[in-house]
Amino acid sequence: MDRLKKILKRIEKHGYKAYNDIIGKYKFHEFDLEIVHVQGDPFATPSKITIFIPKKIQTIFLKNKIRRIAFADYLCRRFKEGIRRFAKLNRGSGSSGLIFIEGGEQVVLERSACEIDEKGIVLRIFMGLPAYGRRISAKDAEEMFFKEIPNILNYTININEKETQTFVQIIENAEYLRDKLKEKGLCVFIADDAILPRLSGISDKPLKKAVPFKSPPSLKVVFSLPDGKEISGMCIKKGVTLIVGGGFHGKSTLLSAIEQGIYNHVPEDGREYVVSSKSAVYICAENGRYIENVNIEPFVSSLPFGKDTIHFSTENASGSTSQAAAIVEAIEAKSELLLIDEDTSATNFMVRDARMQKLVSKTKEPITPFIDQVKELYRNFGISTILVMGGCGDYFDVADCVIHMDSYIPYDVTEKAQNIIHLLPTNRKKEEKKEIKNIKKRIFNKNSISPYRGKKKKIDGKGTTLIFGKERIDMKTWRQIVSPSQLRIIGFIIDYIKQDITIDTIKEIIKKIEKNGLCIFQPCYGNITSVRSQDIMAILNRMRNTKCKE
Repeated sequence: MDRLKKILKRIEKHGYKAYNDIIGKYKFHEFDLEIVHVQGDPFATPSKITIFIPKKIQTIFLKNKIRRIAFADYLCRRFKEGIRRFAKLNRGSGSSGLIFIEGGEQVVLERSACEIDEKGIVLRIFMGLPAYGRRISAKDAEEMFFKEIPNILNYTININEKETQTFVQIIENAEYLRDKLKEKGLCVFIADDAILPRLSGISDKPLKKAVPFKSPPSLKVVFSLPDGKEISGMCIKKGVTLIVGGGFHGKSTLLSAIEQGIYNHVPEDGREYVVSSKSAVYICAENGRYIENVNIEPFVSSLPFGKDTIHFSTENASGSTSQAAAIVEAIEAKSELLLIDEDTSATNFMVRDARMQKLVSKTKEPITPFIDQVKELYRNFGISTILVMGGCGDYFDVADCVIHMDSYIPYDVTEKAQNIIHLLPTNRKKEEKKEIKNIKKRIFNKNSISPYRGKKKKIDGKGTTLIFGKERIDMKTWRQIVSPSQLRIIGFIIDYIKQDITIDTIKEIIKKIEKNGLCIFQPCYGNITSVRSQDIMAILNRMRNTKCKE
């Protein structure tokens, strides 16, 4: 500790690169601190710091993996709040004075920012070492290391035991419910009294005074939770489910909650007990996206100028071809649940009604609409589909369940929809189609994927964009990636796999991470979080330099 003070005193007002002298390990009274990497200047990515707190952790928080993840996530939130309370900002140029830790979203993730075991707590944080211009402000740095960091750590570990146990228990309960879905033949559970609407388009926090969710009696189920309590809510069974209703009555809000149900949520989020199949993917039209060697023939039988649809590739997909490709890619990635909203879909891909069929014959229309393939997805692959469909009653013919959202309250109108089918037949003809089968596992040529920009490796996540070498892959339409740290680990995983890449090699890496932790990527910094194989595949599918082997 005294050694760090001496070095700081010596480099006061030196050029910024003199901060490299403080790289190393230091013992403080109640923790060990390692300065792993020092930023090149005040405007560069902040410096990387690792802290070890030798503290005996209660076994209740180490009981199983999900509890360890929840407790570590909770500590990240405590540290973040400690920063808000004790750290000063704006200590000079660039990021001077910044103290940062990953975390704080409404979802709970496994994070490299915090690891816990029987020995204690490891925290990986970022600090903006202070300078004015490019001259070191050692006095400010000393205050950060010797006053602010100890105060933040003291706040972090002095937890309210009851609050902490509640946090961890809610996460364990949610994970338990998700595990129960498959056992019960369900793909979604939404608890009674859940709050689904969000505060705004830019905030994922719950809307105040929102209508609490109430399940229809016919769809209500009750579960006993690990903490001994019972919980009731609406179940959505496997198969094809429609969500219908008027505009602004909560259809898309419900689908959005289901879409985020792949994650566990923090207490008071409102969606703590909204759980979905872990492999669920949101499918939408993505005009202009890249597609490489995808068999879209089951949906698009031919294209102008004889363009191949069995090995379909394009630099600039249309809405319908992008949506067709996304569904086939989801099959390849072993998804068990597709989520589709008519508002973000290509209309001609979703349905051709009787009038359009009469005007444009099937011989002139290469697209087999989704309505004629959705049941086959379930029969052949066990893939369920949930669709928001407010404007097309033709889908009543293929729905196993129809949920009507009215003022944010769901009603089971399946029987009523079936009666309408007989009362008002559409006269729509089911279109001839290619059977969906033998979806191949593509082999991505590793040599076509490079993380290098010149001689330097560049992998980072910014907002919704993965920076990978010379490429920038914008994933804003892939709404189930919730943090740049997930984009970052996807880049690391793609770089980590040394052989040609398939869904199988990706699943092997996911298993390795689950067994050994996120820090298989060395050196381990505190800026990566857990991610699904479906998310990794989604990135690979949109990287414009990727090439597949035949």
